[in-house]
Amino acid sequence: MKRIALVTYLLLLFSALKAQEAPYLNPNLPLDSRVQDLLKRMTLEEKALQMNSNAPAIDRLKMPAYNWWNEALHGVARAGLATSFPQPIGLAATFNEQGIYNMGTAVSDEARAKHHQFIREGNRAIYTGLTFYSPNVNIFRDPRWGRGHETFGEDPYLTGKLGVAFVKSMQGDDPKYFKTITTAKHFAVHSGPEPTRHEFDAKPNKRDLWETYLPAFKMLTQEGHVYSFMCAYNRLYGKPCCSDAFLLNDILRNQWGFKGFVATDCGALYDFFMFHKTAKDSVEAVAQAIKAGSDNQCWGYGAAVIPAIKQGLLKESELDTAVARLLRAKFKLGIFDAEELNPYSKIPYSVVNNEAHQTQALQMARESIVLLKNNKNTLPLKKGLKNLAVIGPNANDAEVLLGNYNGDPAHIVTPLEGIKKAFAQTNVVYAKGCNVIDTPNYNYKSDFDEALATAAKADVIVFVGGISPRLEGEELKIKVPGFLGGDKTDLNLPTIQTQLLKELKKLGKPIVLVLLNGSALAINWEQENVDAIVETWYGGEKGGAALADVLIGNYNPAGRLPITFYKSINDIPAFDNYSMEGKTYRYVTKPVLYPFGYGLSYTNFTYSDLKLSANKLDATNPLKINLSLKNTGNYDGDEVVQLYIKQEGVNMPIKELKGFKRIHLKKGEQQNLTFELKSTDIQHYNLQSDSMQTLPGKVQLIIGSSSAKAELIGNFELK
Repeated sequence: MKRIALVTYLLLLFSALKAQEAPYLNPNLPLDSRVQDLLKRMTLEEKALQMNSNAPAIDRLKMPAYNWWNEALHGVARAGLATSFPQPIGLAATFNEQGIYNMGTAVSDEARAKHHQFIREGNRAIYTGLTFYSPNVNIFRDPRWGRGHETFGEDPYLTGKLGVAFVKSMQGDDPKYFKTITTAKHFAVHSGPEPTRHEFDAKPNKRDLWETYLPAFKMLTQEGHVYSFMCAYNRLYGKPCCSDAFLLNDILRNQWGFKGFVATDCGALYDFFMFHKTAKDSVEAVAQAIKAGSDNQCWGYGAAVIPAIKQGLLKESELDTAVARLLRAKFKLGIFDAEELNPYSKIPYSVVNNEAHQTQALQMARESIVLLKNNKNTLPLKKGLKNLAVIGPNANDAEVLLGNYNGDPAHIVTPLEGIKKAFAQTNVVYAKGCNVIDTPNYNYKSDFDEALATAAKADVIVFVGGISPRLEGEELKIKVPGFLGGDKTDLNLPTIQTQLLKELKKLGKPIVLVLLNGSALAINWEQENVDAIVETWYGGEKGGAALADVLIGNYNPAGRLPITFYKSINDIPAFDNYSMEGKTYRYVTKPVLYPFGYGLSYTNFTYSDLKLSANKLDATNPLKINLSLKNTGNYDGDEVVQLYIKQEGVNMPIKELKGFKRIHLKKGEQQNLTFELKSTDIQHYNLQSDSMQTLPGKVQLIIGSSSAKAELIGNFELK
């Protein structure tokens, strides 16, 4: 009896303690009730410090410390072991929404597993949280921009669709809890140059703002329901983006219905008073940012919040609005609830860089590879090849494959390693040949001599060159020929590599040029003189294995260029000109080296039987587009079917991508495909209303394997 009485007493005591628990700790109450209850319990000082990316714990409220800064550009980054997928420019080349979604599921599984392991270890430092500063959906408008390889390319539609897939998979589908929170960045018009990124004032015309720079962000908001935005360092029309109510409230929250929180880029408030000169100090900067709709400050000035309130620059109610948004995000991540209530807390640490995720990384790397040239079917290389020379500065460089904002996989397969394994029956010989670029005091003669002697013994030469994320990237301290501050100053393959290729050419052997790079290159001599060219980007931990699969014919390449490869830097306007005129496939009028959407295959495809459900498209009835696709070649393979429109009218783009499908067909197989267009899918800027609208007019429909290849053409009228 005594034991029963004790148990009963303990149960009653537990119930009483639960009843005394604050409402915000009750997971069964409505979210907003919990947020408001917690907010009213916080002191002004506590609220002020929650604005920082490194938010301190509030022990009396059972609020753990939380660092808002984490990275997952193409895998969990900067936090130790993680699977490294291809750099986003390579992911974009897959033209595969489902592939991106599957990748995001793997990345967010690893993110959750790592987060909970960090918590078990008592680690709540930077790069341990669940709020990720990804994806980067800025438009890669100019090939000189050093951070372009972090993006999904130059097209707003492709960028938006792939960004939505990433966001949905990362944030999960649980009705109560986010798996992670993704951050759409950098809002807005942030696309170089890198050396002036803290001070430049972007002034695109309104048409370019609405038709090029904003659509992907809108898609992530309304289709992907992204829960965080990062405002950019730069000014837009004279105002720093992180203190621009036009961007953060008028457009983002009022027009698009965004419900989440806005984080500043790291140190952006410092730029207000140091470079933009729009605030006199950190106190003014903090007030301006919070009033305009910035809620969280990466490398911020939480200590300046209370002085801003005391000086009358900021109201406590405005601070409360920002803090409430941050608390809501924490609740939705499950930070205040028992782990057993959160389905994502059960993901085991063993998923991190496991075999299944490595296999996914290999498949995405394969799908990202673009075959740019294949003269006389040089590729795939013939079976029974006796001697193969692998030459070039990127052939055995593991670091280059990881791009930037990367994790640390257990093993990285370099091109050389991948080729040696795939061509196990072939004598594979290697020489570096040269450095990626020529530098002062570099005596390249001995490297050239070794490469030429090595190549002379081979039947085929595979030259693995390109550039490097050590040369193109974020605000790099670099000034060498061809590169400045992380940006490119020309589009050429570094001169020393072309010089070596010219010497190798004299040997009379077939040459396959393999490029590792994150941006367009003007490889004019190479296009004219080498036998095959393969674009592999920065392919992630399995990049070398994927390349080898393509070279030997175990995988039929089908990647497509998400950016235009121009013939010369002289063919595009100035880098700091934010007008889209003359840039990207939508506006370029000069001949290009390789067009957007371009990529070859080992097989052939035939398009036929285009049928439109109507000759008019209005607000009530979507237009259904049917066609037939057949693999008429000798290899199984993928085809990326691309749908473009060209609307008649003044200031309209030359053409615009409005649909794409990556389809696998066995040789001889035929499949019927369907696309659908709604009138709201075709919108342009209306100067009179200062907004995007569906404008009536005649529209040409173009379907093909690239932006420059029209296999099927139709016409309809937009009502």
